[in-house]
Amino acid sequence: MGSVVSALDVPKRLAEAAAQENELAALLSSSGDSFPGSGYRPENRKKWMEGLGASNLHIQQVVWPGTHDSATNGIGDPIFTRPFAECQKLSIYDQLAMGCRVLDVRVQKDRCVCHGILVGYSVDVVLDDVKRFLEETTSEVVVLEVRTEYGQEDPPGFAQYLIDKLGDYLIRQDEQVFSKSIAELLPKRVICVWKPRKSPAPKPGDLLRYFYRVENTATPVGDNLASLAVGPVTRKIHRFARLFISRVVADGHGNKLQVFSTDFIDEDFVDACVGFTKARIDGAPGT
Repeated sequence: MGSVVSALDVPKRLAEAAAQENELAALLSSSGDSFPGSGYRPENRKKWMEGLGASNLHIQQVVWPGTHDSATNGIGDPIFTRPFAECQKLSIYDQLAMGCRVLDVRVQKDRCVCHGILVGYSVDVVLDDVKRFLEETTSEVVVLEVRTEYGQEDPPGFAQYLIDKLGDYLIRQDEQVFSKSIAELLPKRVICVWKPRKSPAPKPGDLLRYFYRVENTATPVGDNLASLAVGPVTRKIHRFARLFISRVVADGHGNKLQVFSTDFIDEDFVDACVGFTKARIDGAPGT
């Protein structure tokens, strides 16, 4: 969060946010939010990869619907801190069952999930939910990114812990993974990214992965009271998710869209990602 929280900035920031929302609404009204596959709805979001065909769907074709700060449901005090730190209402299992396929999990030294200084449940809860989901499905691939939260210490022996918990499902590091179909990877179904702050990073060929990620996340910036709470900010931008995809396609960058994450994931967000993925399988122009 920012270093200064100023009540004096509230009217100005509220006016700026309203102006930006109006600009997006005007763009949505003038250009629409259609894109290749935008009309598609999966019959079963829990098994949408299976629905597209494990042999037809290649990893590099997927537009991965993800959640930002995935393991923050129920974090903090419900009145004083939760509104500023909770980015998902659903459990990890329920996010996956809704169709999420990329998880962003932050941990601290004691192997508890966290968001900044606020601490949640044991990371065991996350991994048990992932394993439960995998046991109930056959062809769904999950990208699990676990990182040590900024300012926190790495959990001791955490890489081996992840391997011990998920070993049967882990997809080994391989530059060819992303060109393969899901059917070629089965029964392995977890691409696990471990991003420590100080501990040695995974090496090529390991069961775990390490990468740098460039992200542009629409989320509150804690430099004033008008933009601290996650929920109100997210509600303002949720309806523009499809507009984002449509503009990416219109600007000729449809082939670059890979991971699309959100706070408080919902069904329509998942459907938009799955629809665009199907359009890629079908070879639609602009994808």
